[in-house]
Amino acid sequence: MALPLSSMTGFGRASAQAEHCTITCEIKSVNGRGLDIRSRITPGFDSLEGDIRRLIGDRMARGSVSVFLNIQRHTATTDIVINEPALERVLDIIGDVSERINARKPSIEAILALKGIMDAQDADLGPEAEQRLHSAILDCVTIAVNALVESRHGEGDRIGTIISERIEEIAFLAEAARNHPSRSRETILNRLRDQVATLMDADKGFSEDRLHQEAVLLATKADIQEELDRFEAHVSAARQLMGKGGPIGRKLDFLSQEFNREANTLCSKSNDVSLTAIGLDLKALIDQLREQVQNLE
Repeated sequence: MALPLSSMTGFGRASAQAEHCTITCEIKSVNGRGLDIRSRITPGFDSLEGDIRRLIGDRMARGSVSVFLNIQRHTATTDIVINEPALERVLDIIGDVSERINARKPSIEAILALKGIMDAQDADLGPEAEQRLHSAILDCVTIAVNALVESRHGEGDRIGTIISERIEEIAFLAEAARNHPSRSRETILNRLRDQVATLMDADKGFSEDRLHQEAVLLATKADIQEELDRFEAHVSAARQLMGKGGPIGRKLDFLSQEFNREANTLCSKSNDVSLTAIGLDLKALIDQLREQVQNLE
């Protein structure tokens, strides 16, 4: 059974509640040469980054992946604390100034309102509650990763359909080139006779050996059998990859380059307008194929 194809583009989101916290995870991916994971995690939870990377790495092989993980604690778990050193320093300054000028001392509210005097800090959950929260966060990330993978598979199915169509169209045109009338033995012989006659008219001093060499050169240049055989082999390899599925983007991209090389050679060797047109149509299809292939994992 073929493995599903996967695009490198997708999006997944999940949210959860745990230990008086709201957890939100969003993951998106776009094309990339390898697997590149970048994360933005709420401060205080950076220790989970390694586990998150493993969760993603176990499910996908390529793509530039961005992870946005936000953990918002509810106010019930927030403590208001006094920055004692800062408060002592402010009181000392107030005392010094009071001795130098006759002014009303600031109120308690004004002092506490100074930046850095009071701070809101998350209350310590305790080891067990913290562990439960971390487990809930990773569960939430797992759900988001699953959604991302499903999104990539859905796009991969659509791309796979287009790729299969292009492969079959390439196979059809390659077969049309193989059966083209210009490749018949009679046509090739007549063309060689005309070209040799032209050479002889241009240089009456041609020897038999020279004529034989020129005829062989012309015949070799016009022979596209090797290119057509390679086209057939590449089509077979592409069909096998599509039948296998999974992360085959790199291999299909390599085959696309090989297809393009054979199409270029076919066009350069062709001395028939309609055969050249087939070669150009092949190049257009190969460009479309490669454009889609480069989106695959």
